[in-house]
Amino acid sequence: MTLHAQATLDAQTIQAAVDAAHRDNVALQGGANASYIPYLASVDSSLFGVAVVTAEGEVYSAGDADFEFAIESISKVFTMARAMADVGPVEFHQKIGADPTGLPFNSVMALELHNDKPLSPLVNAGAMSSASLVKAADTEQRWQRILETQRAFAGREVQLSPEVNTSEQTTNFHNRAIAWLLYSGGAMYSDPMEACDVYTRQCSTLISVKDLATMGATIASGGVNPVTGERVVDAELVPHMLAEMTMEGLYTSSGDWAYTVGLPGKSGVGGGVLSVAPGKLAIAAFSPPLDPVGNSVRGMAAVGQVAQRLDLSLYKVPGAGDPPLSALLKRA
Repeated sequence: MTLHAQATLDAQTIQAAVDAAHRDNVALQGGANASYIPYLASVDSSLFGVAVVTAEGEVYSAGDADFEFAIESISKVFTMARAMADVGPVEFHQKIGADPTGLPFNSVMALELHNDKPLSPLVNAGAMSSASLVKAADTEQRWQRILETQRAFAGREVQLSPEVNTSEQTTNFHNRAIAWLLYSGGAMYSDPMEACDVYTRQCSTLISVKDLATMGATIASGGVNPVTGERVVDAELVPHMLAEMTMEGLYTSSGDWAYTVGLPGKSGVGGGVLSVAPGKLAIAAFSPPLDPVGNSVRGMAAVGQVAQRLDLSLYKVPGAGDPPLSALLKRA
């Protein structure tokens, strides 16, 4: 067996990994923009950015790393953090869960099979239930608390896109139905249409891939934003967040991602992909074309390549060879 020394995470090594991931995957074909949300269908499919932010706040990027895209389902991670902080990890776990559904992120059948109760905060049902747990006196206060949480993780004034929000709000009938099913099952903790409205807004903010990597680095550093120095979430909540990301962060590809990349992650149908190496750094990528599961084709390839080049898998035994990243890319 050939011994494999862990990569040194110096500035030159990280930037080289980011540059290579962009260069090697910029021409990768396959996938298509999400078409069920008009705004997403209109985004230039050639856009592609990669970024890393370390737990010390160092930023490395390549490609379209400053282009602002819709955060979409990646927002679920940060609403989860807000709700978990509000009610505590034990109550959050009891009410929302931490198990993969094994079904698409917007599945009604997943609810039907579990008495209209969510299994994970990282699918649509659990995300709306999470939003309803955020403590607030009314809709606007709930929304502002969620928005401020996104801003704290990103370290800047993230804004709602009226264009994205309109596109989402006028097409979210399926999510409205899910919200009412949650209500009927006793798993909705505010007015169901209020929760659906706020959830739709949280998916409609705009971030860059540098922002996304910073948000991930805040998790990697134990809840402190490494760029601003602000504590955003208590350190005791971070392991629970990472566990949720491992189980359902890339939808029905989550197990494949753990098997091949070995890091907690989260994707969104806006084309973003995030993975977190606890205590070290976060890797983010953005490219609109998605595979059939809803994950960015180039984004997954780029994040996986950086993780492998920097030897970041949490499951790696010192001296062992690399996991078969090519297996996941072939599936995409």
